Amino acid sequence: MSQILKVAMPKGRIYKKAAQLFLQAGIPIPTDVDESRKLIVELPEAKMEFILAKPVDVPIYVEHGVADIGIVGKDVLMEENRDVYELLDLGIARCRMSVIALPDWQPGIQQRVATKYPNVASQYFRERGQQVEVIKLNGSIELAPMIGLADRIVDMVETGQTLRENGLVEMEELFGITSRLIANRVSYRMKSEEIQQLCDQLQKVIQPSVANEIQEIQS
Repeated sequence: MSQILKVAMPKGRIYKKAAQLFLQAGIPIPTDVDESRKLIVELPEAKMEFILAKPVDVPIYVEHGVADIGIVGKDVLMEENRDVYELLDLGIARCRMSVIALPDWQPGIQQRVATKYPNVASQYFRERGQQVEVIKLNGSIELAPMIGLADRIVDMVETGQTLRENGLVEMEELFGITSRLIANRVSYRMKSEEIQQLCDQLQKVIQPSVANEIQEIQS
């Protein structure tokens, strides 16, 4: 008898795209669950239980085992660096992490960078031998260079429309971002059959160009 999988799912944009992917794979989940006020949703037909969370919290729930698996952006995985297995690149919610500034930006003696991703930004500039002061912000990152809080920002870019509307330009791309399927280490062993079946179903509908092989996991 198969076990119920507890799945940490992010609300919003990623959920919508993930739901479509699951349906394509023949997994019956609703597309509007994240619009309700419920935080835990049982889906007996899919043999799943969804824990609806903020994207940044998904790997925390998976790492601590309250969720067996989760879906999360590569940006969050790199920033949080949680102890989880990364199983599949789902190829959805595609965007990029970039260094952004005003068009006339020039390197100065004191360089400040504002971002929601201080660990990612710090590592990027450190690897390039650049000394910068990283300022963590939680919202409206684009404001920082406009009001003089920072010289540059590091943030996700999808279409670039917000940047253009605020007179900002991309200076460098750090890395591409897609959503990933992750698993708790213990759950991967205890519910290996259920997780493997889900991976197999999803693998069939993921674009071959963006799909990764399931990592070989050492016991």
